[in-house]
Amino acid sequence: MILRPYERTIFKRYLLPQRGEGFIFVAAAFSFVAVMLGVAALVIVMSVMNGVRADLFEKIVGLNGHAVVQGYGGRLDDWQDIVNKAKATPGVTSATPLIEQPLLATFNGRVEGVLVRGMRMEDIQRNDTLGGKVLQGRLSDLTPEAGTVAIGSELARNLGAAVGTNITIINPAGRSTPFGTVPREISYRVAAIFEIGVYDFDKAYVVMPMQDAQLLLLLGDQIGMVEVKVHDPDKVGEILAPLVRQVSGQAVVQDWRSMNASLFEALAIERVAMFVILSLIVLVAAFNIISSLIMLVRAKTRDMAILRTMGAPRDAVLRIFMAIGLSIGISGTIVGMIIGFSLLYFRQHVLKIAEYLTGQSLWDPSIRFLTELPSKPDPFEIVGIALMAVVFSFLATLYPALKAANTDPVQVLRYE
Repeated sequence: MILRPYERTIFKRYLLPQRGEGFIFVAAAFSFVAVMLGVAALVIVMSVMNGVRADLFEKIVGLNGHAVVQGYGGRLDDWQDIVNKAKATPGVTSATPLIEQPLLATFNGRVEGVLVRGMRMEDIQRNDTLGGKVLQGRLSDLTPEAGTVAIGSELARNLGAAVGTNITIINPAGRSTPFGTVPREISYRVAAIFEIGVYDFDKAYVVMPMQDAQLLLLLGDQIGMVEVKVHDPDKVGEILAPLVRQVSGQAVVQDWRSMNASLFEALAIERVAMFVILSLIVLVAAFNIISSLIMLVRAKTRDMAILRTMGAPRDAVLRIFMAIGLSIGISGTIVGMIIGFSLLYFRQHVLKIAEYLTGQSLWDPSIRFLTELPSKPDPFEIVGIALMAVVFSFLATLYPALKAANTDPVQVLRYE
């Protein structure tokens, strides 16, 4: 908004507190703080919500793929043929055979439920979710038929195991004897400890070579499923439609949306709810701007009448009061953005300070799934938040500014 020189002078004079106008200034300051807090809260919460969704998607899908082809009864016989069909499907980037089975692990008298995951060595080495998160040991030390495994960090902590120690994995479905089924127990050396960043994975996963998993579970040459990744996760259903028809009657195909539907739907609903609730803060700030401008208009009615008699047009008065309201909204938005991005950058330190002051664990991985507070600002969303705050501020200036512009100088000065 372009102001003439005399309009800028009046704008500056009205924006700063004058004698006897302290209450008006306090109301304007509250409006500024409300806009600032509303914008900062929206930036922080929406960025954290985006980060949670992106982090969960990356880690869950990075370990489990965009879809799985699972055999009836949990077993695939002719899995090599299914892998070849999956790789030949347009849009599929990889097809990985694997075995997953819930079992028990014990070490020094401690027993934990685990999820044994058998993979080919080349697939273990290529898996970015595992390879980039090794805390101790090396995944390259996993060798088929050498009795070595890699375990999650929380599982290692719960069992008290470390690299080089031996844990025992128990398969209840062991060999049959005249006295009943004897559980199958095999000891494995821990070759590596990894941390994926998803608590439920880190407390349960035991990764081992495919051959060792087949031996432990007595599968022979069978596997449990084929993990499939596609180039566009949002179109996974369309991409895998030909594969679904090819494996019909032999296996069932499940994509990431059906496997984690409740989790991602809950995140989407919570994201929308938080945006609506926090937007109310900015709306309240807009009402504060209206109230402060109305008080300012009432205090400056005589000044406006004198300006009008001196030849100032109505649009000049309109621009002055609109500029005052917009300056509060824009400055509050800018400062709110700065505070929001600063808190996001130092979010882990802020979280630790808050936990220290409250004495409570505010980010429990067992509840939040993730071990760290994530953040992923969306540029389009940030621009949308800023525009919303500015538009609300602009709309808040219309009524007071029009009221001031329509002041009749004759009626005002007649009774002064």
